[in-house]
Amino acid sequence: MSRPVDDALDPRDPRDALAPLDPLDPLARESAHLASSRAALRAMREDVESLDISDVTANWVNAEVLAHQIDERIKALADLSDTPLFFGRLDYLHAPGAQGAEGAEGERFYIGRRHVHDAEGDPMVIDWRAPVSQPFYRASKKDPMDIALRRRFGYTGGDLTAYEDEHLSDPAEAARTSKLLQQEIERPRVGPMRDIVATIQPEQDEIVRSGLGGTVCVQGGPGTGKTAVGLHRVAYLLYAHRERLARTGTLVIGPNRSFLHYIEQVLPALGELSVRQATVDDLVAHVEVRGTDEAAAAVVKGDARMAEVLRRAVYSHVSMPTEAVVVVRGSRRWRVPAYELEETVRELLARDIRYGAAREALPQRIAHAVLVQMERSGEAPDDRVQDAVARNSAVKAAVKAVWPPVDPAKLVLRLLSDPDFLAVHAEGLLSEDEQKTILWAKPARSVKSARWSVADAVLIDETNDIVARTPSLGHVVLDEAQDLSPMQYRAVGRRCTTGSATVLGDLAQGTTPWATRSWDEALAHLGKSEGVIEELTAGFRVPTDVITYASRLLPSIAPGLTPVASIRENPGFFEVRPSASPSADEVVAACEELLRNEGSVGLIAADARVGVLAEALASAGIACLGPGEETTRQTRLTLVPASLAKGLEYDYVVLDEPRAVVDGEPDERTGLRRLYVALTRAVSGLIVVHAGGLPPQLG
Repeated sequence: MSRPVDDALDPRDPRDALAPLDPLDPLARESAHLASSRAALRAMREDVESLDISDVTANWVNAEVLAHQIDERIKALADLSDTPLFFGRLDYLHAPGAQGAEGAEGERFYIGRRHVHDAEGDPMVIDWRAPVSQPFYRASKKDPMDIALRRRFGYTGGDLTAYEDEHLSDPAEAARTSKLLQQEIERPRVGPMRDIVATIQPEQDEIVRSGLGGTVCVQGGPGTGKTAVGLHRVAYLLYAHRERLARTGTLVIGPNRSFLHYIEQVLPALGELSVRQATVDDLVAHVEVRGTDEAAAAVVKGDARMAEVLRRAVYSHVSMPTEAVVVVRGSRRWRVPAYELEETVRELLARDIRYGAAREALPQRIAHAVLVQMERSGEAPDDRVQDAVARNSAVKAAVKAVWPPVDPAKLVLRLLSDPDFLAVHAEGLLSEDEQKTILWAKPARSVKSARWSVADAVLIDETNDIVARTPSLGHVVLDEAQDLSPMQYRAVGRRCTTGSATVLGDLAQGTTPWATRSWDEALAHLGKSEGVIEELTAGFRVPTDVITYASRLLPSIAPGLTPVASIRENPGFFEVRPSASPSADEVVAACEELLRNEGSVGLIAADARVGVLAEALASAGIACLGPGEETTRQTRLTLVPASLAKGLEYDYVVLDEPRAVVDGEPDERTGLRRLYVALTRAVSGLIVVHAGGLPPQLG
């Protein structure tokens, strides 16, 4: 299994950042190992493709399942030509057990996106998630973790072009910043979001590899990699707990479709193809959303107090029995008195089980009471008799009268349409003004004709869960969580009641009227109060000058929050350009200037300005895309409404009229948060163009 260390592969000077490409250089041998690894991966895929399952399965159902599994395996073994198969190498010092080391003496491991073995089964590339790979991310001069040498590789497309070594056990070699690491972070971005598997930092790796049993909440400012950390955590958990999560399922929840489209290739690139992605709106899509709420109404509907209002409204349908139930079987009549029925109903209410589950249990309880009478009279009824009694018309009628079925959508419709019904169940919870705020001005006649809002759909989802338990997943990743209402947190939380969650967000980027005030509060609404809160403050994406400028807004939007400290050596390109005219000419010129560089360009503007800018770009002959559309080498400019910029990133950004971004929101604090988001989308450069004045916080 081990591959002996070849002294000839050591670089001529570890302090030289990048080794040149030379016929006699170790890089040529590393390139040969890359070629061999690709050939081995191809052989692994061909072995799977050649499997004959015609005589293996007993029926067509099993055959279909097995064929699907084989197809998924073939996809997972795909060799992406422009993606490095391995990106690092570890040379261990000692044999297993010595100083707690994982590797044998002289053993070497190449670290990559997936496991690759040769025809004899010996590993050629080790999966980055394996325990033996962990030192690649965490070993340091202070704690070398029994690593003699850590080598990083540089690539152009899929071709290995450079390497960089760290002799962690050599006290004479000083610790230094990896230039290959910096280059990988700053590499131009075209297309969807890519993985960060080659650049995961120690503090990020701790979160990625945290256990499945616990919920983790990550507070991270712009460019700290919190989204990538969440996605790589999913990939790690699927590696470490594959069988369990295959049964229970995983889910990634994002703020909107544009965001999900942007991140959708990260997990497949890591070989994980089965993770579902959705928005919160997708989860609660029980009705067609055609209406919108005023901010005040949305805040009240999203308040956690609404859960108790709904619970009261659902259980108000239960009434105490006033008449006995008489069951006729053959020539005998069996009577269950009203007081005994009432005791049964009160017992079910006291158990606090789901409304629907209790309703299903009630006829069996009544039938059991009848069977007790039968046994006392000398009969010997069995379970079939109890089931028959539970289906008796008299029992069914009694259950319908005492514990009628509840339609969640109809119940919410009544609450929002009937002021008296709302007043009864909101008493002591919502003020009269709050009740008036959420009541519809024009009550709908039916569920189908109602103009439901997003907040209404969440209320229906909550009611649905009161009636029948929502199935739980094994793990849920919730990104951009700071924008969720308490009721939306509850909607997500009930989908991982028996599982765990990874919550990702930045309090400074909350741009909804109900934005999260603290992560402790958010975790409580999620039902995960025991969750651990981690903070990422090292910025890898946003240049120093840009994040420093944007951080001027923090005292106004998130006082007390630790500013992001960029670790980028390259300060990036940053310029604020006053414009003499409110026309779009200066903005178009800035876009043309940035498009001369390699990489993607985002033009971010207040939503109301997008139409004007689109026309100006078209007049100038500049093609542009909308958020969610994939950039290409030919079309690298994306026109982004400020309301959809969250979570996206571009090599270069032109920000149009910051004051208009602020003024486009219902209040200044929300507007400044929206501006903070827009200012922090750039990886390499930012140009701010303004004809109007800047917000005073930006000086």
